[in-house]
Amino acid sequence: MNKLSAEEVKRYSRHLVLDEVGIAGQQRLKGARVLVVGAGGLGAPVLLYLAAAGVGKIGIIDHDTIDVSNLQRQILYSTADVGQKKADIAAKKLSSLNPLLTILPITKKITSANAFDLMADFDMVIDGTDNFPTRYLLNDACVLLDKVLIYGSILKFEGHVSVLNYKRNDGSRSANYRDLFPEPPAPDTVQNCEQAGVIGALPGIIGTIQASEAIKIIVGAGEPLADKLLIFDALTLDQTLINIPDRQSRSQIKTLIDYEDFCGISQGKNKSLAGNQSNIMKEITVQELKKLKDTGADFQLIDVREPHEFDICNLDGELIPMSEIPYNVDKIAKDKKVVIHCRSGKRSGDMLLWLEKNHGFNNLYNLKGGILAWAKEIDPEMPQY
Repeated sequence: MNKLSAEEVKRYSRHLVLDEVGIAGQQRLKGARVLVVGAGGLGAPVLLYLAAAGVGKIGIIDHDTIDVSNLQRQILYSTADVGQKKADIAAKKLSSLNPLLTILPITKKITSANAFDLMADFDMVIDGTDNFPTRYLLNDACVLLDKVLIYGSILKFEGHVSVLNYKRNDGSRSANYRDLFPEPPAPDTVQNCEQAGVIGALPGIIGTIQASEAIKIIVGAGEPLADKLLIFDALTLDQTLINIPDRQSRSQIKTLIDYEDFCGISQGKNKSLAGNQSNIMKEITVQELKKLKDTGADFQLIDVREPHEFDICNLDGELIPMSEIPYNVDKIAKDKKVVIHCRSGKRSGDMLLWLEKNHGFNNLYNLKGGILAWAKEIDPEMPQY
């Protein structure tokens, strides 16, 4: 076991008095090897807390440089760091915080060609990325290498966290990213933080939860977020746990693939929602929707959320998840009013713009405020998440 020095005993004293950690848990932290992919908004708090906790070896993969726009949320960096490699600066800051660790900065992009080599020397991977190709790549590599993946994502005021591919007591593995999202969304249908924005404190909250889950797993304390997705709403402080369905996706992952092609990026690189910015999106309020329903009007109501969201609450509309819309365009009417909705109106709005741009629809209306607005203004007894 990794014996603690007198300096380590003093540094980690607040851990050592915890029954759930103690000497043995801190020794496990010292021997742990964690790879963090992405040293941005999520990666910054993850890295700070892993280093402070005494995780013995930390790898940092990020090929990007620091931009002044990062400083609103990427708390590892300062104005003087602008223009320098994130991984290199992060490693310097962590070594200054805790010189007792081994910090390995990797300033290359992780790909299907190098993922196995980069991940081989680590026990656990934490996803701090912001794009679908890399998320699927990390997931598939962790499944094939039998490594835990701690997933996090942020956008605007909403964050997601889950522990994927966790080894249960019986030796089986928990759900992975493909059980949560079997198919990636169509290109340009989901905005990133640069396009949609993100409140600066949100990645701190989500990244800290990711770090907490990693520490719990390493020391063997508590119950990890395996087979569950935590949805956090910074506007309301609502927290919702959703069970991830077992889609048996693990057996379908045989090898690493071209993930940009899988996510449609190769074909969609030159496309952008920016072309729709001059358009005025047609919207309908929940009161107007209620009137349509009450009067028996001839219209189509489409819900673009995921099936597990639909099961929580719905408006008796037709469920076509956002990722499946491109393959079911023929199911959307062009000869009558079509109302599209999601949880808050963002995903349905993005989908509406995509359909107008790529398929010529002019009869689509986005439900303003989504099903949340319906629950708050029309049906207060409807479950909210």
